Amino acid sequence: MSYDLKAVIARSGLLATVTSGMAAARVVDLQQDLALIPMSEALSGAVTDAAQERRTDFWSLPAGFDRVLAEWSKEGPVAYVESEYFGGVGEENVAVWRNGQLALGPLHLVEGEPPSAEGTPVCRALRELGALAGERDDEFTSVGLGEHRDTEKWLTA
Repeated sequence: MSYDLKAVIARSGLLATVTSGMAAARVVDLQQDLALIPMSEALSGAVTDAAQERRTDFWSLPAGFDRVLAEWSKEGPVAYVESEYFGGVGEENVAVWRNGQLALGPLHLVEGEPPSAEGTPVCRALRELGALAGERDDEFTSVGLGEHRDTEKWLTA
């Protein structure tokens, strides 16, 4: 079974505010007062700045969107998350911006590499946003990121 997520994650209120009037941005509520914006093709096209270089440390981060995320983070921490798994094997790329600056990462987990003692990059990013692990679940499961297994499914959630 596969899992594919490319999204912006932050507090629900923050994402609702910064995306007001942005037709391509769909804010989907998670648990623990977090929400995500799935990176659809429409959103990627709307936020790409052709004058900027695309970052090569992410698969799908639109050119110049890191500057937008840094600006949004002046209202609170904002994470960009990429996670792809198939049959329990996968890779992750994340970064978190806070107060207009990169606060965590970019962090990467490549195929075949064990997560650090601090957890997977996605769990570490969620922790930076204030997410708490459950008694039996990590931050990923506790906020509900396992509810849909594909970025596109979040668009219709």
